[in-house]
Amino acid sequence: MVGLIVAVRLRMSAHDAHYAGELVDGARMLALFGDLATELLIRLDGDEGLFRAYESVEFLAPVFAGDYIEATAELTRIGNTSRQMRFEARKVVTNLRQDPYPPSAADVLNEPIVVCRAVGTCVTPTELQRHPKALYMHSLPPGAGASAIVTPVRHVPADVILTAAIVGAEITRAMTPYLPITAQEIADEAARCREAGAAVIHLHVRNDDGSPSQAADRFAAAIEAIRKKTDCIVQVSTGGAVGMSLDERLGGLSCKPEMATLNCGSLNFGDDVFVNLRPEIRHVAARIREAGGVPELECYEVGHIDEALALAKEGALIAPLHFQFVLGIAGGISARAEAIGWMASLVPAGSTWGVAAVGRHQRPMTELAMSLGGHARVGLEDNLYMERGVLAEGSAPLVTRAAAFAHQLGRKPAEPSRARQLLGIKL
Repeated sequence: MVGLIVAVRLRMSAHDAHYAGELVDGARMLALFGDLATELLIRLDGDEGLFRAYESVEFLAPVFAGDYIEATAELTRIGNTSRQMRFEARKVVTNLRQDPYPPSAADVLNEPIVVCRAVGTCVTPTELQRHPKALYMHSLPPGAGASAIVTPVRHVPADVILTAAIVGAEITRAMTPYLPITAQEIADEAARCREAGAAVIHLHVRNDDGSPSQAADRFAAAIEAIRKKTDCIVQVSTGGAVGMSLDERLGGLSCKPEMATLNCGSLNFGDDVFVNLRPEIRHVAARIREAGGVPELECYEVGHIDEALALAKEGALIAPLHFQFVLGIAGGISARAEAIGWMASLVPAGSTWGVAAVGRHQRPMTELAMSLGGHARVGLEDNLYMERGVLAEGSAPLVTRAAAFAHQLGRKPAEPSRARQLLGIKL
């Protein structure tokens, strides 16, 4: 449950205004934080608990009647009875209050304004903690008593590997004019993503009409163009579109890529079925190895992790392993904080993991992954929008945003050379 985030959004009314009939006092933000803290305690302990103290409070920007405020609370530490939380309130809509506009004029802010931040601690007495510890703490040490609440020690690496999925098989030019199709367009977008902080380019290719392709010559042209412009790791897809034959899916391996995806199981994929039979998975793993590449283990369900671990035990995969948890696909595991925590707990020591999440889930899930020590995949393949309906102008802005969040955590987007070391790619 560490890393769990809850949120609320509401409009500041005239009743909230305290000064000069328009300005909302800071206590209103703290009241929102108190409500969010209560929700976190209920989710964790099944009890409302008590707010003990704020360690810090920062009021950063004014709030006026008519503004829409989005407030969040994140659980950051669990003690025997104490629960530390981090709070943030952001203004997402504001009244203009400018001549010659009418008093009702308002704008949605493209970049929300942080108006308040705080860190606080709540307490739930032991006798009021109604939820069994096993429901939210997966790794109690051997011999721990029934009353123990242990926050796992997480090693958060200094480097974060950002992968840019710039093409994808499920989107079209009709959905976004920023979708790269030609080899040069793909290379140009890869270069922009590299400059923004990406170390890996997750690559699909397309025919001239924009339809998905796995043709070897298409991959060769795109990879050659990318390598002329960037030093990024190129990770070719072997998943392809639903309905592709196994041979069609492996076109990119003829180009001897440094990385290739290995889909570790079948699942309902929207209204289709994405089929990866176990013999096929082993065949693809062998082909990736023959091509000299490192597999990225795409897992859409918890069972897919078990399949990858079975492959490693058989010797079909060589450590270090790199897992990619794909969340939010209709028919696969949903995009939830609990899912990331559980899947990450199954990754063996010395291996790496990252998160890709679709649509509106991309930002919160990848940011949570980075805060927990994982890596992140962003880009048009998984999400066309920055947020709130604003169309992303390619994948580079999504990489920029992810890189900025990593810096806030004290993590640095890995250079491609460093990413090769972390992923076990031979230099």
